[in-house]
Amino acid sequence: MGGKIRTAHVLKGLTGGRFHVTLVSPVPRDVPPEHTAELAAMCDTFVGWPDLPRGPLFGVTRLRHLLSPLPVPVATDRSDAARTVVQKALAGADVLVADFLHSAVLLPLRHDAVSVLFTHNVETEIFARHCEIAQGLKRIVWQDQLRKMQAFEAATLKAFDAVVAVSERDRDAFRRDYGVLASVIPTGVDLDYFPFHPQAENIRPVFAFTASMDSLANIDGVRWFMDKVWPRIVAALPEAQMRVIGRRPDPGLVAEASRRGINWIFTGTVDDVRPHLEGAAAYVIPLRVGGGTRIKAYEAMAFGLPTVSTAIGIEGLAVEPDRHFLQADSDEAFAAAAVRLATDQELRRRLAAEARALVEKSCSARSVGQVFETICAAAMEKHGLSASPVRTPERGTSAA
Repeated sequence: MGGKIRTAHVLKGLTGGRFHVTLVSPVPRDVPPEHTAELAAMCDTFVGWPDLPRGPLFGVTRLRHLLSPLPVPVATDRSDAARTVVQKALAGADVLVADFLHSAVLLPLRHDAVSVLFTHNVETEIFARHCEIAQGLKRIVWQDQLRKMQAFEAATLKAFDAVVAVSERDRDAFRRDYGVLASVIPTGVDLDYFPFHPQAENIRPVFAFTASMDSLANIDGVRWFMDKVWPRIVAALPEAQMRVIGRRPDPGLVAEASRRGINWIFTGTVDDVRPHLEGAAAYVIPLRVGGGTRIKAYEAMAFGLPTVSTAIGIEGLAVEPDRHFLQADSDEAFAAAAVRLATDQELRRRLAAEARALVEKSCSARSVGQVFETICAAAMEKHGLSASPVRTPERGTSAA
């Protein structure tokens, strides 16, 4: 979800610039019509196709792709219908932007556009971290998937004219592991959508986390938080509440919270995360697996929520521990930091103010869009093409 939000900020920042932007994207089946209209408003032209249906057995049926030479998440995204739509939309485009590494499976083998890959993670790193925490047969499976992802990521990065990373850390990994030179784009936040909310003096011990809860990395982090960290928090704060805000909460986690009788709320899909963030004492990022940058962290900081995170949960962001957030990686340390934030009003205020100031200084959506526009124009110039400062509706950028 964070990557999609980041892409939305880039698209908004490109609006009115030198490119005519055609957005080519699947339309999720569970998204209301007004949200499809919002997609169309982020670009000059919107071309969509119905997303593949994902029934209750999707997690099982996708395992058939274990036999594919591609990693399972990439093979799952492959679609002949989508490839046809993308190929048609590319006609006349000057620049092709592939959003996320996986989207490369939807591109035609040959096209005339200058190509830019917008990465949001080092995918191989995520797979390697899954290998580290997996056990038994799962570990063997993850090792096989890691090998396939390394091959796919290497070949895909090298096939594009330009690569965009979301942090200096990711850029360095691409150069070190694949010999690919990438540009870096800052993480943007809609500061109007997330205005600063000073906290009340006597606030309840409510903790919040926003994420797509069908992600393996998020499921792992929340399970660790529930199993190892939450009992320690409740021992100190019996009235504590946890809000997990995000689509498709894992049924196993929901059932486990109910079985234990703990004070957890799983919201599922929400139209607006802000009402669910209001009244929280702190924001938690209990991630043990992941890559890229955590836009959810910047959004929480913009909103005025003091944050506690693992090192992985905050990596790639230009933040300092004990100034902009509290960092904790062990069960005990994470619980202690969460309790401190819930009980120390002065600490909450100081962290929230410092973090908001940082976000205001360097994370506006418009500035991010301008950086991305410059990268696309530079890629064109390397091929002897000129990106006119005046947009032309006939030709422009096609983002898949």
